[in-house]
Amino acid sequence: MKILGIESSCDETAASVYADRKILSNIIASQAIHEKFGGVVPELASRAHHTSIMRTVDQALTEAGTGLDDIDGIAVANGPGLMGSLLVGLSFAKGLAVANNIPLIGVNHIDAHMYANFIEHEEVYPFVALIVSGGHTRLVYTEKLFYHKLLGKTRDDAAGEAFDKIGKILNLPYPAGPVVDRLSRDGDGSFHQFPRSMIDNGLDFSFSGLKTSVLYYVQDAGEKFVQKNLNNICASISEAITDVLVEKLKKAVNKTGVQNVMVAGGVSANSMLRNKIMVYASETGLNLMIPSIQYCTDNAAMIAITGALKMRENLQDDLTLKPFARIEN
Repeated sequence: MKILGIESSCDETAASVYADRKILSNIIASQAIHEKFGGVVPELASRAHHTSIMRTVDQALTEAGTGLDDIDGIAVANGPGLMGSLLVGLSFAKGLAVANNIPLIGVNHIDAHMYANFIEHEEVYPFVALIVSGGHTRLVYTEKLFYHKLLGKTRDDAAGEAFDKIGKILNLPYPAGPVVDRLSRDGDGSFHQFPRSMIDNGLDFSFSGLKTSVLYYVQDAGEKFVQKNLNNICASISEAITDVLVEKLKKAVNKTGVQNVMVAGGVSANSMLRNKIMVYASETGLNLMIPSIQYCTDNAAMIAITGALKMRENLQDDLTLKPFARIEN
């Protein structure tokens, strides 16, 4: 079974071909146009998808050494995400499906982040997944394939969103998350004790208070002090965010009693988070699944493998498939 995956939920136009438990191609066209605005501009994102989607899909098929005649299913992210961006990918996928008589498979972008782990890890259940990205921070218990129970979610900013907004306060380039991570590696995480919001309260998350705390700290300290101690400040911020994420994950594991743990989403590329969770898993004997860096951020390989899993379960869609902007549970 050979699946073409298409991803356009935000500001990455991506296409991938998956077959026989292997990723044959994984092409990502990033949109640098958003850097000068300090965040994603939805209208510009959808226009950029429209410009690049055809050549991105063509490149993925070429690199995989295959044509549409050999594709058994077209998997496409239909939400959550920016509606304009999603519509570009979904409309393109529907056109390919109709023109070539290929089954269409709608893929939940958040589910795909989780199942990206099965590109490199054995498919095992049940598991608890910590999903951390720019738009979502969630703890999910999965009893079996596509049977998900939400354990906790953010009440305001997602972890990735907090990294980016705090980076803007520190005058770092967008996207700031990877920059904060890089600077943190040469800093002292105990330099300043930023708040760990809701760390002792249930399994929900909140990072807006941390953002406000950093803003006041920077205003009081002054630009010269901040620039002089930027590595230490970034390390202290990273400690605060990752401490909360790891502690909540531990609580979810204790609550469910699982032996299998996943980390997924763009923030799963954060080196401090990865190190802390690897230490935790090693000390407790848990089976830990974390994607390679290339499968952490938005990509089409995760869409393709999730599409293959859905096709295996005969969970196909038709042309009535619609995009959705938000996920409620």
